[in-house]
Amino acid sequence: MSEGPLPEGNVENREDLSAVVAAVLTGSRLLVAIAVRSLGAVGDKVTLPQFRMLVVLAGRGATKLVAMAELLNVNPSTAMRMADRLAAARLIVREVNPRDRRQSLMRLTAEGQRIVDQVTARRGEEIAAIVSRMPAEQCRALVAAMTAFTEAGGEPPEGALHSLGWPDV
Repeated sequence: MSEGPLPEGNVENREDLSAVVAAVLTGSRLLVAIAVRSLGAVGDKVTLPQFRMLVVLAGRGATKLVAMAELLNVNPSTAMRMADRLAAARLIVREVNPRDRRQSLMRLTAEGQRIVDQVTARRGEEIAAIVSRMPAEQCRALVAAMTAFTEAGGEPPEGALHSLGWPDV
């Protein structure tokens, strides 16, 4: 941890900040593990980065490659390779943009949507199983804490997100 000034907010000292950071890192490690395990529902069909692309397409609909690269925060060439693999697996299709025939749009196939739905369901089931082992008071505190955390990080509210947590933008 850097020795710079403490961030604004309610963390009163460096030890409190360290405890919060450690708790969030541990929680994020669990969530990443759940995300990876949920992909096991579809075998070796997609990687986690490729799945992110499918999720964006599920929430956004037909998307240009350059826009997708920006949404995923990757280079256009990386987005192109991901799209090539997903198209070869018949999880997405590319079509000519009816508004500008020089561009192509990517969209999910029915199989791509099925994979998003299947992985989403599995992830939700695993999170629900974990949360169901928590007392109701801790669940309410978790909702409040996660809401505050995502708001502080500038994450859009739930209504603007796909159920896996990536913006539908």
